[in-house]
Amino acid sequence: MKHVVTLIDDPQRAQLQVRHVEAVCSALRSSGATPVDVDWLAEGVACDLPFSWPEQGDTASLEQDLRQALGDVSLDLAVQPAAGRRKRLLVADLESTIIQQEMLDELGELIGKREKIATITERSMRGELNFEQALTERVALLAGLSEADLASVSKRMTLMAGAVTLVATLRRHGTYCALVSGGFTCFANPIGERLGFDLVRANELKLDDGTVSGEVVPPILGRDAKLEILLELCDGLSLSAAEAAAVGDGANDLAMLNEAGLGVAFRGKPLVRRAARYRLDHGDLTGLLFLQGYRSSEFVIPDGSS
Repeated sequence: MKHVVTLIDDPQRAQLQVRHVEAVCSALRSSGATPVDVDWLAEGVACDLPFSWPEQGDTASLEQDLRQALGDVSLDLAVQPAAGRRKRLLVADLESTIIQQEMLDELGELIGKREKIATITERSMRGELNFEQALTERVALLAGLSEADLASVSKRMTLMAGAVTLVATLRRHGTYCALVSGGFTCFANPIGERLGFDLVRANELKLDDGTVSGEVVPPILGRDAKLEILLELCDGLSLSAAEAAAVGDGANDLAMLNEAGLGVAFRGKPLVRRAARYRLDHGDLTGLLFLQGYRSSEFVIPDGSS
C-alpha cells in the first residue's frame, strides 16, 4: 500500500532541511518501508515523502518511530495513505483554533473574574470537567453584561495564523467549510462571515432586554453535537466521514476529530494530542493544507492576508 509522510515546519521559521528528510528516510528503511524521492510542497516549510510498505502495519506506531528519529526538532509529522488525502468537508472549532482567544475568558476580564473562568475553561478543554456543566457555570458568572460589552470584547478576536489561507484555499478547491463552536454566535458569526465559512453553528447567550441573563439558550452545542453536525454534513453532501477533515484543540472536539478521515489536534491540550490520530503542534493552520497535499503555489491568500 502506498503511503506518504508529510513533514511541516512553522512558515515563519522555514527551517525544514534535507537532513531532516534523510533522518526520516533512514527510519522508514529500518521499518521495512521503501521511500521514494522527496516532493517539496513549500521550500523549507513542508514536504511529502511517499513510500511503499509491503505489509499492512500500524501507521500510528510508525509515525512515533519517525518522530523519535527526528529527535527534539520542532517539526510536525504525519503518516497517511497516499490516496484520498484531499478532503471535501472541513469542520473547524473556533476558539484557540481559528481564533487565538478563548472568548469566555475575555468576557471574564470585564468582571474581574478572568482567572476563575480561565481555570474552568482549561480544565474543561483538558477533559477534566463535563463541557456542558463547565459552560453553564462560566456563563452564570457573566450575568449582567450588556450587548455593548459583548461587542467590545469581540474586537479582541485575532485570527490564528493561516486561518484566512486555509478557508480561502479549501473553498477555491470545492471544499465545504463549517465553523462549529462550543462558544457563542456573537463571536462565531462575525468570524464565519469574515472568512467565508459556508456554515456557522454555535451556542447562543440568553439575553433579557439586551443584558446577559447568565444562561445558555438550549440545547448546548458540545462534544456530541459537534460529532452530529459532522455526520449530518457528510450525509447532506453525500460524503463518507473519511472524506472529511476536522480540526480543534479541546476535549469537546475529540469525537469529531476521531470520526473524520483527517482529524487534527491543532496545538491541542495534552489529552487531545494523545487521542487524536493527527496533530499540528508547531506549524500554523496552513499545515492542514500541506497534510492534504496542497502546494504553497496552490494557496489562496486574499488581500495579502495569511
